[in-house]
Amino acid sequence: MHGIILAGGSGSRLWPLSRELYPKQLLKLNSKKSLLERTYERLIGLMDSDNILAITNAKHFGDVRMQLKEYSNDIRVLSEPEAKNTAPAIAVSVKYLLDFGQDDVILVVPSDHLIEDNKAFAQTIEHAKNLANKGYIVTLGVEPTCAGTGFGYIKAGDKLEDGFEVECFKEKPDLKTAQEYFDSKKYFWNAGIFVFKASVFMETLKASAPEIYEITQKFDFTKQDAIDYMMFEKFPSISIDYAVMEVAKNIAMVPLKSDWNDLGSWDAVYDINKKDEKGNVKIGTVVEQDCENTMLYSANRLVAGVGLKDVIIVETSDAVLACNKNDTQGVKKVFENLKEMKNDAHKIHTTVYRPWGYYTVLNQGKGYLTKLICVSRKGQLSLQSHDFRSEHWVVLSGTARVTLDDKVFMLKAGSSIDIPVKAIHSLANPYDTELKIIEVQKGDKLIEEDIIRYKDIYGRAN
Repeated sequence: MHGIILAGGSGSRLWPLSRELYPKQLLKLNSKKSLLERTYERLIGLMDSDNILAITNAKHFGDVRMQLKEYSNDIRVLSEPEAKNTAPAIAVSVKYLLDFGQDDVILVVPSDHLIEDNKAFAQTIEHAKNLANKGYIVTLGVEPTCAGTGFGYIKAGDKLEDGFEVECFKEKPDLKTAQEYFDSKKYFWNAGIFVFKASVFMETLKASAPEIYEITQKFDFTKQDAIDYMMFEKFPSISIDYAVMEVAKNIAMVPLKSDWNDLGSWDAVYDINKKDEKGNVKIGTVVEQDCENTMLYSANRLVAGVGLKDVIIVETSDAVLACNKNDTQGVKKVFENLKEMKNDAHKIHTTVYRPWGYYTVLNQGKGYLTKLICVSRKGQLSLQSHDFRSEHWVVLSGTARVTLDDKVFMLKAGSSIDIPVKAIHSLANPYDTELKIIEVQKGDKLIEEDIIRYKDIYGRAN
């Protein structure tokens, strides 16, 4: 068996913790490991690590690769030049496997689901694998626990030996319709997990979505181990549900035997966390008085709640979310509004983690940006240059090894250095103590994309 991990997406309904450039699959929500890492570990229990392929958006490629490299230096990660939804992502990934002669059963999983019972999950996959070997494209269905409006639904049809034929798919319903689905006992939540043979998928894609199929056939990964932008941009942006699952005839559904949570909203995060005797979830530095069924989440500052009931409070360094626990689906609208307003709070945190450490944006204005940069012991930023900005570094603690063009400087606390526009430079911490510097950027275009990498020990060079 082979596995495809879908590791794109923005996680907009978990704003402000999840951001466009650091979405929920990279977060550690109730564990020391991220949802992506836990997904990878789940697949390792079903197949060899060499058989796992991840696909993500270009802007998440570095973070996805960094997290998965903890497990294997040979991890395969495909980078989508732009977001085109799940149908092109799955099609290209399957073509990648077929190009290397691997016409096996494939398990496709999202990277942002929480499943604790891996044994029951494996049993479900065995049933799905049996149907896949008979020529079905199999989707996993979750037995509803309530009349949820945040999920798509699958209506079970005729019984099969290992599952059901699919009668139809339904979009996210209103509350009244969801209650009808729940009461009928014939509908399952759509988990977005698929099992199929590679060749069967391609033949089904050819019949159901010929445009996607034709573009997919133009890729040859034996000649180029990367996704070609000029070809990829020709794909329509469409989900696998619309392109294949709702159109094809060879679709089956297997009920998921394990627990499952897609963590698609803050009420789902509330559900998975430990609660006190009054039903409150308290994460971080929080104080509550006379609260009930409320979640208080603090990432930086003290959060205090008084007399709250059925409320979600989430604090990060640059944003605070307050919403009714029963209306968390509306958080996505806040995310979209911030995007329309061109407010970077939808896009990135003020504190951003990198393989070498992290940086925190302290202040920003027209033509300048100030950061606190913390480089972990033995950490090293890439050898890079910038086309649009100059930088001024001041060492606060530790010792910095600065490469500037052809010269190397060792700077101790209190020392500073200027990095001109277009100068090739790097910053390293060769010692066991943390290095902290203040960086002041000056220029007309102060964006993270203005980085040209020449060498990088973390594999991020251009």
